[in-house]
Amino acid sequence: MDRDVALLCNPSAGGGRAARILPRAERALRDLGVRFHTDVTRDLDHARELARRAAQTGEVTVTLSGDGLVGCVVGILRSFPGAVLGILPGGRGNDTARGLGIPLEIRAACAVVAGGVERDLDIGDVEGRSFIGIASLGFDSDANRIANAAPSRLGRLVYVYGALRALTAWRPARFELRLDGEPLTSTGYSVAACNSPSYGGGMRLAPDAQLDDGLLDVVLIAAHPKRSFLATLPKVFAGAHVDHPAVRILRARELHVDADRPFAVYADGDPIGSTPATIRVVPRAVRVLVPA
Repeated sequence: MDRDVALLCNPSAGGGRAARILPRAERALRDLGVRFHTDVTRDLDHARELARRAAQTGEVTVTLSGDGLVGCVVGILRSFPGAVLGILPGGRGNDTARGLGIPLEIRAACAVVAGGVERDLDIGDVEGRSFIGIASLGFDSDANRIANAAPSRLGRLVYVYGALRALTAWRPARFELRLDGEPLTSTGYSVAACNSPSYGGGMRLAPDAQLDDGLLDVVLIAAHPKRSFLATLPKVFAGAHVDHPAVRILRARELHVDADRPFAVYADGDPIGSTPATIRVVPRAVRVLVPA
């Protein structure tokens, strides 16, 4: 690593996990000969300012956090050609790191910062707000809201907990969609625009999605009995749910979505928009360090 690193740590990520492993990450980076300074973020606006400052000075921005901070930072780095992002997994889900083959063990992940290769990746955009993983709404809106308020001790199971709690009160929604201008109606559980394969701590919602193909995998989950939904839920971790007749996957560069009632659009674990919303892919918008 020839460039200096700005290490941005979200201390609340993973229920405080990022703050706990920060000393180990700093020690590993020093042992690997990486020149860096650490900034602890106060909130997402503060993180954006720190990432902008790092990009302006030519530093590599490295996040020690969950997927939310990654999605926030790519929204800044997309405006700086040549800016580079490194990812250290410090959250509960860490789906971006997992999808890129970045080790979840912190010392091994630091080795990717020190000696990884740069890869140009697509990002997603919701009305000007950036994300790197999956943007979804409908049933997912309720499940994410519940998961974000759940006790941190649940770890990765927090997303399953959110889904189970949301299911009890769920009633089907009607979604009006346009995929690259083509109209489509779907009634059921959720709509997801997937730039990467997984969310929710390893749930492979769109197992064939790729981070550099210039397309979003649009996953529609139509209405079917709650018992069937519950039985299929564990299959999502292996991507086997795609064989269910209620699951449909399409591909598009741009998705416009509205619904018969308001929904927040969640991406990378955080609310970043609301219906009606236009979600699009921005090809090769950010450069990320991945294992050699």
